[in-house]
Amino acid sequence: MATPPELKALQDEARGRIDAAADADTLEAVRIEWLGRKAGRLTALLKSIKSVPADQRAEFGQAVNALKALVTRHLASREAELGAGTAARPAVDVTMPGRRLRLGRMHPITRATREMVEIFGRLGFACVEGPEVEDEWHNFVGLNIPPAHPARDPLDNYYLTDNALLRTQTSTVQIRIMENHPPPIRVVAPGRVYRPDTVDAGHANMFHQLEGLWVEQGVTFADLKSVLTTFARAFIGPDARTRFLPSYFPFTEPSAEFYFSCLLCGGSGCPACKRTGWMEIGGCGMVDPNVFEAVGYDPETVTGFAFGFGIDRAAMLKYGVKDIRLLFANDVRFLRQF
Repeated sequence: MATPPELKALQDEARGRIDAAADADTLEAVRIEWLGRKAGRLTALLKSIKSVPADQRAEFGQAVNALKALVTRHLASREAELGAGTAARPAVDVTMPGRRLRLGRMHPITRATREMVEIFGRLGFACVEGPEVEDEWHNFVGLNIPPAHPARDPLDNYYLTDNALLRTQTSTVQIRIMENHPPPIRVVAPGRVYRPDTVDAGHANMFHQLEGLWVEQGVTFADLKSVLTTFARAFIGPDARTRFLPSYFPFTEPSAEFYFSCLLCGGSGCPACKRTGWMEIGGCGMVDPNVFEAVGYDPETVTGFAFGFGIDRAAMLKYGVKDIRLLFANDVRFLRQF
């Protein structure tokens, strides 16, 4: 059993070792030597209490605990002194060259969207927006899509309630615009749309569309073709090839699908264009008279056309992206290329 003089000697030794520690690593070694749980010198003293006579155990334990508390406080004080000394030195060497900041880049979908809106702006189209959660009236009924139409199948839509769903097309915005504004109307509406499609190189279950609408007296299909061809040459380049194929959409009559020649493969065929050499960008056509009647327009007085583009597919063509999934992967290595 250590006597009081021996404990005093241990105290002086511990204080001397602590004061002599010149850095944090040395001080940590001193702490382990004296207070370490397995082999600390004061820890060993506390473990030896069981060998002390019963009538002396309380006094011995109090003395060792007091010594342990004193050493702990002195360690903390010395640690603070060493920390203050480190803080007093400059944290940054101002003579060293600085690190160049990495600037972010605009996402290719955002770039494509802004460029499309800008091109149509030069053609006289204003940019508008609409909600992504829609009711059946704006998503189906107002667009002349009857209840039995396959597009209204619950398996082909993301329904939130019986009468609310994530919009499947930005055509909903044309209904909202015509409900609240008389003709003439010339607008484009970019935004996200949602469909439970199988994800592959050319499809995603969340993607981006740009809806266009021009309603006025005397608008014809020739105007539609002229606008879309002018857009394609401005967006892709003067050598861009386009084609219109007859199609069917409930809200347009006549209707067509609008294609760009696939720049990814030069027209030879690839997975993105389904080996056809052409990539469907969207649908278009003259607004159906039933749609005009649904929003209170007189189909005998005005005509108009509407179109809807897949922004993601247009971006793929423009920037040479062969898989649409890369646009949504949030891979910094991919995004740094733009």
